Order: sequence, then structure tokens, then C-alpha cells
Amino acid sequence: MSTTDADDRHRQDGYLLELAERLRAHGLPDDRVEATVMDLGAHLAECGAGDAEAEFGPAEEFARQLVPDTGVRAPADPGDEVETWRWTADAYVDEALLNRFGDEGWEVQRVDAVGRFVSHRDVAQPQRWEYRRELVTRGRADVDLRLAPDGWEACGDWLVYAYYKRPRAASLGPAARVDSPPPVPERSSFFSRKFYALLAVFAAALVVAGVVAAVGDGDASSGLGFVTGGIVGAAIPAAAAWTYQRRRTRRS
Repeated sequence: MSTTDADDRHRQDGYLLELAERLRAHGLPDDRVEATVMDLGAHLAECGAGDAEAEFGPAEEFARQLVPDTGVRAPADPGDEVETWRWTADAYVDEALLNRFGDEGWEVQRVDAVGRFVSHRDVAQPQRWEYRRELVTRGRADVDLRLAPDGWEACGDWLVYAYYKRPRAASLGPAARVDSPPPVPERSSFFSRKFYALLAVFAAALVVAGVVAAVGDGDASSGLGFVTGGIVGAAIPAAAAWTYQRRRTRRS
């Protein structure tokens, strides 16, 4: 990265931080501030704008444009207008659950660094959404182009998966509105029996290997060391995957 690019990035980050502070000062809830700043950062990266202030104007003036001019501070709790829910699921059930919750009016805005679907639902006019998951190993640009003509819009990435959404209003018309949306689910984690079975198989294999090592060496500590090493060995790629996704989310 050249010195000029680094300076532009520094000014851009400074502008977005200042904007976030001013949005909070105007009463915008933290989750709305976070989503707004991330969207604006993505816009700047996409259009290649080096000067955020030239693109959007002074931070204070732009913040007033982004916050509804009601004459009072925006509510600290967005629940009166927009419901927010973060949840996660394993790859065996995530697509089915996305469509189930999308049918209840939940729109996924992004996937965060720990793999949670950050979802919003308009309280006044909830609309149905549908989702699909695609396997991507070399970036999702080609997939974006392939799905865009059918109205699919990218809404998040997790490791080798890309998630897409589209409103069902195009196909259902007025029926796409959710007349009686159910309450926000109490759960935030949805893991299938297959996922737990896979964990059980891994744990059993690790224990068996540890016993075999202990019997072979005639020393129980050898088996314990083998099991500990296996756990650490599994934790390293998991930590690497989390770090990779966190950086990817920040870049996005």
C-alpha cells in the first residue's frame, strides 16, 4: 500500500469514527450505527472514493441527514420501529432456517465475525424474504453476477459459503406482507442432530486414539497427552478460521 493510499484510508477511518460518534449523539442505537458505518465503508471501498468528506459532506451535517428529523432524540431502543436479532446455525440447517425466519419477516443484513446472522424486522410493515446459500472458494463476484438478474442480493459470507436474499414481494405481491409476525425467537443458536453427532464421533475417535496410545506406551499420561494434543490441534484451525472471518468482515 502506498503512502497516499494509507493516508486516504486513515482519513476515511477517522471520518467514519467521527460520524459514528455523531450518530450516537443524535440518539441512533448502537446496532443501527454499526450497520450504517459498515455500509458506508463498503460504499467507499466499492467506488474507490479516497475522501469520505468529499463524498458525503461534513460528518455532523451528514449525521443529521441520516437520523430522522423528529425534533427529539431517536429512541435508545430500536424495538419500537425495528426488531434486531442475532442467531447462528450449522451448515446442515442454516438455509432451511433462513427461509423459515425469512417467512416471518426477518431480513439478514450481514454475517458477523462469529458467524451470526444479524437480522432485522420492520415492526410496522414486516415483509417476507427468501434465501439461498452458495459454495464459494475463489470469491463470490462470479456468483453475484450470475444471481443478480434473478433479484438475489448478497447478505453475508462465512468461510466458504455466501448467503443471498431477495424479497418475496416480487412473486407474492401483497401476500408478501407478514400480517401477524411471531415474537422474536428466544433461542439464538440452532444446531442439528447431525452436527452434534459429528462432534460425538470426533470426541469418541479422540478418546479411542488416546486409549490406544496409553496402552501402547504403558503410560496413562501418554494417552492424556494425545487427547490434549488433539484438542489443541482442533482449536488452532478454528481460531484461524475465526480470525480470517473477522478480518474479512472488517474489510467488507
